[in-house]
Amino acid sequence: MSTRIERRFAALQAEGRGGLVVFVTAGDPAYETSREIVLGLPAAGADVIELGMPFTDPMADGPAIQASSLRALKAGQNMKKTLQLVRDFRAREQDTPIVLMGYYNPIYSYGVDRFLKDAGNAGVDGLIVVDLPPEEDQELCLPALKAGLNFIRLATPTTDDQRLPTVLNNTSGFVYYVSIMGITGTRSASSTDIGAAVARLKRHTDLPVAVGFGITDAQSAAAVARVADAAVVGSAVVGRIAGSLDRDGRPQAETVRATLDLVTELAAGVRGARA
Repeated sequence: MSTRIERRFAALQAEGRGGLVVFVTAGDPAYETSREIVLGLPAAGADVIELGMPFTDPMADGPAIQASSLRALKAGQNMKKTLQLVRDFRAREQDTPIVLMGYYNPIYSYGVDRFLKDAGNAGVDGLIVVDLPPEEDQELCLPALKAGLNFIRLATPTTDDQRLPTVLNNTSGFVYYVSIMGITGTRSASSTDIGAAVARLKRHTDLPVAVGFGITDAQSAAAVARVADAAVVGSAVVGRIAGSLDRDGRPQAETVRATLDLVTELAAGVRGARA
């Protein structure tokens, strides 16, 4: 039986276009505002939603996403509320895939078996866990696959042809290619470099390849969507949220609309990339 993620990428391929994967941190800047943003993402043009699990000590996230996690945690966000956010979304929308992205610590603290059961029941489709390498698949990857969740792995510019088969083993849904060396939202790779990297990955796997890190606007999203199966945008979106808050970090009347307007711009770029 196919998953939502597999069906969505098959639909994108049938349409002849790349997809837009949008990252937001669950509970940023507060639960109700975050809920409104997430509920509005499909209509704004997001093909896949990456929902960040807030964590105090991220390794791969740049300043914008680090700040979004701290805002969410300060507002009381936790794993239970993150899964509730997914349930709220699924009560309205059944087709758009949701991937939980983050680090193993919050999952481990919640309890792996409990987490997988609750995530599946909530309507989560896949997981990206940045700090679990393939050598630790028994910790979460294999149980997740058994529970029917896609386990999406990261490949980077330093993942060579010898390492790639190990990285791709047990990977499902799609491959997330990190286009730069370093943390999110700090710089961008050239479209030439990305095209060559995607072509190399495609020689090793039939899975779709989504490219993230350093995609900041409609133009750069379109450039990625021309050569990859999807463009992933996170820091720019959470940066838009941050820019709409008042001096005390509270959401304003325009926070939701400003965020969704940016997603609409990004989607327009992606959808017109191969025209």
